[in-house]
Amino acid sequence: MASVDAATPPLLRRRVSPLGQEALRAVWSLAESKTSRVVVSSRHGEFRRTLSILENLADRTEVSPADFTLSVHHALAGLLSIARGNRQSHTAVAAGPESFCFGLMEAVACLMEVPAEPVVLLHYDEPLPSPFSIFEEPMAAPEVLALVLAADGPGVPLSLSFRPASTNGGRSASHVMEFLGLLETPGQGELISEGERLEWRWRRHATAD
Repeated sequence: MASVDAATPPLLRRRVSPLGQEALRAVWSLAESKTSRVVVSSRHGEFRRTLSILENLADRTEVSPADFTLSVHHALAGLLSIARGNRQSHTAVAAGPESFCFGLMEAVACLMEVPAEPVVLLHYDEPLPSPFSIFEEPMAAPEVLALVLAADGPGVPLSLSFRPASTNGGRSASHVMEFLGLLETPGQGELISEGERLEWRWRRHATAD
């Protein structure tokens, strides 16, 4: 399998931040990233680029063209489509602390619309740098996850449902880590992940013999 460093054109590779590089590495191993629709979810995207632009403006110095271009929330999906030659559409989702959950819901909706075509979900995020870190609950570490959703075939059979969040429930620290925990648990299982707006219920079904 070719690594993203070897396969991505050098012009694109030099423009990608460390977070973007990790996201591309995660999705590059999926053959479906060449031909499938892509949903990208991220709360802040590449926020450090936006912060760099703001600092340049405050200092009255020149803004980096690369930072300006790649600060757009769907920029990484655009780079991926260029590098992969993927002409399918892509969608970027930003929904606060529940960005992964809504990104997963968007990917499921795309799959239900055209069940014969798998959908790639790429989620990435990292803690906000100071002084902006005071505006959110601290994230333990950067999160990067790439998945292929398909109507049938090998894999983990899952179903998704949701309802309004409980007013007295505690919010989940990381929806991504909870979802991964469900994927890594063998057999049937169910997980309720509490969000700011919705309570997300993911159910893992038994695989067919």
